Amino acid sequence: MFKRLKLKTRMILVLGLVSAIQTGIIGGFAWYYLSASLDEQIGQRALNVAKTIAATPDIIRGVQARDVESLNQLSQKLANTNDALFIVIGDHNSIRLAHPNPERLGHSMADDDGDDGSIALIDGQGYVNKALGSLGLSMRGKAPIYDMVGEEIIGIVSVGYSLDQVRSTIARYNLVLYLVMAVMLVGSVAVAIIIAGRFKRAIFGLEPEQIARLFEERDATLQSVREGIIAVNREGIITTINRTAVDSLGLESDKPLAGRPIAEVLPDSGLMAALERGEPEFDQEIWLQGRHMIVNRLPVKQGANIIGVVSSFRLRDELDQISRQLTRIQQYADTLRSQTHEYSNKLHTIAGLIQIGATEEAMALIGSEVHDHQTLIHLLLDAVPDPVLAGCILGKYNRAREMGQTLVIDPDSHMADVPVQLPRDQLVSVLGNLIDNALEATRRHRGEGGQVQLSMTDLGLDLIFEVEDQGPGISAEEEARMFEKGVTSKTDSGHGFGLYLVRQFVERWGGSVTVENLAAGGSRFTLYLPKQPLNPMGAAQ
Repeated sequence: MFKRLKLKTRMILVLGLVSAIQTGIIGGFAWYYLSASLDEQIGQRALNVAKTIAATPDIIRGVQARDVESLNQLSQKLANTNDALFIVIGDHNSIRLAHPNPERLGHSMADDDGDDGSIALIDGQGYVNKALGSLGLSMRGKAPIYDMVGEEIIGIVSVGYSLDQVRSTIARYNLVLYLVMAVMLVGSVAVAIIIAGRFKRAIFGLEPEQIARLFEERDATLQSVREGIIAVNREGIITTINRTAVDSLGLESDKPLAGRPIAEVLPDSGLMAALERGEPEFDQEIWLQGRHMIVNRLPVKQGANIIGVVSSFRLRDELDQISRQLTRIQQYADTLRSQTHEYSNKLHTIAGLIQIGATEEAMALIGSEVHDHQTLIHLLLDAVPDPVLAGCILGKYNRAREMGQTLVIDPDSHMADVPVQLPRDQLVSVLGNLIDNALEATRRHRGEGGQVQLSMTDLGLDLIFEVEDQGPGISAEEEARMFEKGVTSKTDSGHGFGLYLVRQFVERWGGSVTVENLAAGGSRFTLYLPKQPLNPMGAAQ
C-alpha cells in the first residue's frame, strides 16, 4: 500500500512521522525535566525553610522546654507564612511536639512516612525526601535542631510542601508545552512538504521506479554504444565508464574503475585540462595508451558551474576504415560515371557516322579510342603493377577526359616498389586529391584542352609523385595557408579538406609535400613518401 503512493506523498508521510516522533520525544523530555526540576526546587525550598525554622530561638527554647502549645502555634504560623502544607517538630527521639493534627502529637514521626529522621538526629545533616503521609503526597525538607550553643541535637523540623501544587503548576505549563509541540509538528510537516517538493523538482518529477528504469536504460545504452565513454566529476573522479572504453584503451577489466581518479587510470586523457578550460572540444586527434584516438570532450554544467566532463572517443583506424571505404566507393562511382558518359558520347558519334555512311571515319574513331586505352593500360601494367594505384590513375584519366582535359602520364614513370605497409586506400586518396585539384585549376584557368602531367618514380629511398597543372599558379599567401583545414579557392561550400587530408597523411607517414610555380605557368605539387616511414604506427592508423 505504501509503495503505491507517490514519492512526494511518501516523503511527506515519513518526514511528518519522524517529526511527530521527535516532537513527542522532545515534549516528553521537557515534561519530565520540568517535573523533576519543580520537585527539586520544592524540595530545596522545604529544606531551606526547615533549616531556618530549626535555627529560630523560639523553636529551640520551645523544644528544650517541651512547650507543645507554643510550638504548635508557632509552627502553624510559620506554615501559613511560607505556604507550606505542614511543619512538624519533634524532639531528639523523633517524638512529635508540633503537628497540624493534634491526634498525632506524642507519636513517633516514623509512623507517618517510615523515616525516623536518623540522618538529621544522628548525623546532623539536613535532607529532602518525597513521601505519602497523612496529609497527602508531599516533598519534605528535614533539618536538625541544635541547642543554643550549637553543640547538641535536641530535635528535628520537617517542612512539607504538597506535590499537588507541583502538579497544578505543571498542568499550567502543559498547555504552553502542547501548543509549542503542535506548532513544531505543523512546522515540521510544512518543512517536509517543501523539502519533498524541492526534491521532486530536483529529480525532474520522476518516481523512484522510473529513476531505476532510466538508470538501467542509461547503463544499457552506454554499454551498447560503440564509442568509448568516460565521465568524471569536478574532482576528477571517474563516475561513468563503459565497456567499449575499457576494451579500446586496454584497461584492466577485472577491477572497478568508477570511483578512481582519472589521473591514476589515464594520466594523459586531457580531461582535467578540459575541466579547467570549460570549453567543448570536438574531433581532437590524440595518442592514448599507445592508440590513435579521435576524442570529443564536453563539460557538464549545472547553471554556471562546471561539475564534470564527459569524453567520447573512437579508434582512429575505425574512422579511417569507414573513410577509406567511402573514398573507394566514390572513386569507383566517379570512374564508372566518367566512363559511362564518355563512352555514351563516343557510341552516339560512331552510330551517327555509320548512319551517314562514314564507315571509315567510324572505324578510325574506334581504332583511336582502342589505341589510347591500350597504350595507357600497357603503361600502367608495366610501370604500376599495384592494381589499386593503377585503378586510381585510370579513373582519373577518364575523369580528365570527361572534363575536357588530358591527364598525361610520363612514359618513364615507374612505381613498382611500393611498401607493403603503406595503406593503399590512403595513398590513392592523397594522389587523387592532388590530381583532382590540378584538373580543377587547369579547367578554371584554361578551359577545355588543358593538360595535367603526372610522373612517378620509386628510385632511391622515397616514392616521388609529381603533379603539374596549367592553372594560375600559387600566390605566397595561398601557399602559406593552402594545407589548413577548410581553406579553398572554390566559392561553393564543402571544400577545403583535400589538401588538409594530404598533409595529415604525409605527416603521419613521415614524408613531405612541396609546391612551386612553373616558369611556363601553372604549379607543381611534389609528394615524397619514404619507403621506411619514420612513424609507421601513426601511418598505419
